[in-house]
Amino acid sequence: MAELQNISGLKELQAAMKELPANIARNVLRGAVNAGATVIREEAKTRAPQPSGPPIKDQPPPGTLKRALYQKQIREKSSAVLQTFFVGVRQGRSAKKTKKGRIDAWYARFVEFGTSKMVAKPFMRPAFEAKKMAAVDAIKDYLLKRIPDEVDKARKK
Repeated sequence: MAELQNISGLKELQAAMKELPANIARNVLRGAVNAGATVIREEAKTRAPQPSGPPIKDQPPPGTLKRALYQKQIREKSSAVLQTFFVGVRQGRSAKKTKKGRIDAWYARFVEFGTSKMVAKPFMRPAFEAKKMAAVDAIKDYLLKRIPDEVDKARKK
């Protein structure tokens, strides 16, 4: 398992972020973490199992699990120096359509962890393990692109 402790350049990043106004630094950091979360969500979509065969009555249509994957910023746990994003599966209480017309994947936890009658078919945990370093790279690439642009804009003002 690859460890995240081999990330270099954090002191330089911190110095560059201090040159930016607080609201811009927060927005840049939010965009960077969002880019990393996107990598994880897209990998989970590719790994989410899809049933084969004809649709079963009263069951969600094929592809519901993939469509129910989302990412969201957790504002309560985010600040100017820390951004928290959640990648998960919308899980309503039943297979009924929501007000927005989507069917939530209420059964996602059964797929991920299995049940006494069903073997587990994990897709979220393997997606994270497979792409965590790619997510770090996406964050780094976003910051390397965006910080110099924002520093230049701030200096021109």
